[in-house]
Amino acid sequence: MRASTLQIWLAALATLVALTPLPAAADTYRLDPSHTFVHWEVLHMGTSTSRGRFDKIEGSIAFDRQAATLDLGFTVDTRAISTGSTAFDGVLRGAQLLDAEQHPTAWFVARRATFEGEVPRQIHGEITLRGQSQPLTLTARRWKCGLNLLFRREVCGGDFEATLSRASFGMTLAAGLVSDEVKLLIQVEAIKDPAP
Repeated sequence: MRASTLQIWLAALATLVALTPLPAAADTYRLDPSHTFVHWEVLHMGTSTSRGRFDKIEGSIAFDRQAATLDLGFTVDTRAISTGSTAFDGVLRGAQLLDAEQHPTAWFVARRATFEGEVPRQIHGEITLRGQSQPLTLTARRWKCGLNLLFRREVCGGDFEATLSRASFGMTLAAGLVSDEVKLLIQVEAIKDPAP
């Protein structure tokens, strides 16, 4: 190949590379602690449903609607559980259930989601509770993004559901009286990070 032909070819290649759009990076959103909570419910003695929530959640979402990708990671302070009964809260924090003294933090991390168009419908991840990790899929009941006038930034959020077996994490207190299946109801709102 002659030098002039090589120069033309390299110049054309450089132009092509320069004009080829790079894949857009996913936007990052920080969970809003005033609008993000993990609620739970479990059937008690086959009669009524016991409910509570965790009040301290921290985490972030990386979301790219065009590429249909969503990464989610958050931590839950297991000591910050609230049922409306101080005595019951103490039992839940105890060694036979959450064991909050030894395991003050639970995690959920997901790197894969199933989308319908630009909307995530299922988030496939892993929960770590009492030091044990297991797969967990969150199902979206709703998901929406829009401009928040207070923050003057985009906010994305939704409601998610999942179920887990408490016995699979070693929480067998009152087995037979309290259902093994725990339903999780997770409300999430996240504020888009400002542009760099």
